Amino acid sequence: MGIIDWLKRGVSEMMVARPDDAKSQVVWKHPDPTIPMKSQLTVESDEVAVFFRDGKVVSTLGPGRHTLDSSNLPFLSNLVDAFTGGNVFVAEVFFVSTREIPGVKFGGRIGHVEDPKSGVPVETMVHGEFSFQVTDPERLITGLVGMGRTEAWLVRSWMKEQVLKVVRDRIAELCVKNDWPLLDVTSGAYTEEVEVDVLKGLGQHVADYGIRIARLGNFTVAIDEEDGDNLKRLYTDAAYLRTVGGVGAYQQFAAGKAMMGAGEGMAKGGGGGDGSGGGGAGGLMGGAGLGVGFGLAQMLVRDHRGGETLAPAAAGVVCPKCMASVAPGLFCGACGTGLKAEPAAAAASPGFCSGCGSPMAPDAKFCGQCGGKR
Repeated sequence: MGIIDWLKRGVSEMMVARPDDAKSQVVWKHPDPTIPMKSQLTVESDEVAVFFRDGKVVSTLGPGRHTLDSSNLPFLSNLVDAFTGGNVFVAEVFFVSTREIPGVKFGGRIGHVEDPKSGVPVETMVHGEFSFQVTDPERLITGLVGMGRTEAWLVRSWMKEQVLKVVRDRIAELCVKNDWPLLDVTSGAYTEEVEVDVLKGLGQHVADYGIRIARLGNFTVAIDEEDGDNLKRLYTDAAYLRTVGGVGAYQQFAAGKAMMGAGEGMAKGGGGGDGSGGGGAGGLMGGAGLGVGFGLAQMLVRDHRGGETLAPAAAGVVCPKCMASVAPGLFCGACGTGLKAEPAAAAASPGFCSGCGSPMAPDAKFCGQCGGKR
């Protein structure tokens, strides 16, 4: 029996379709490029078949059962192998899924994002799922997959990288531009806004490859556990102090924290007569620590008044005119009225700069705030 007779006999038996174990692959290539004429091509409802010859797209067939015959599919006449007498055509056939494919997991580190409410940088992560859909099968093959056989994970792996890259950039940008507190973001309060913005940003990265990211599903923005606990404490302190005492109570609370922090630092780092050199450090901190504490407290007052951070503010004095609790100095920071220090308080205080009114350590010769001479 000659090859032509064998081909004629096998024509009615040749079936071209994607096997069940390959249905999960985004792109599957039929392994045999030589296909007998009148073979039966089956294309499922959620896919298309793309024909290539010599690296170029010849045609695309949609869902249904197709008899591969040049009489009803004229493009096949350009694929016929003359050696077989017109009974075989040569083509590479790719099956491409067109349905929306869900459940693709992604995740990774976003990095340090500054919490707009507290000004504290927080380690942030994201993880979740997304779904995608092929919108242009020909472009996907020629632009991303290539003409060889491909594995399902290759396309998904590439898309995971794109999604994570855009999510990383967009979440950091959204938090900063919109002043979203990170604890609100991690609670899911802005999930819809994040999804809309991320999908918009993803379009320009994947559209050229004939793909669209359809939606993000069940994604979560998370922060480092220790950073989250710190933010909660800051938020709780701020809310309590605003409720019970307003700005004045907040400043006094802050001064106590600043001075306690300075005292703890001196106790741990300086010591005094243990023979380890701590005595010298203790002497230094004894002279400068108080000034550091006051300088820190004053710096935090400015932060609080600017409304940008939750950092504590320094203890102050009460202005006799406007009754505001303000930082110690020669003038009231709220209304500008001159402040007259009590003699006892002045004797106990470390002193103030004559130029800007900032507190100064007893042994300081120059102001740490404006540089003026004592």
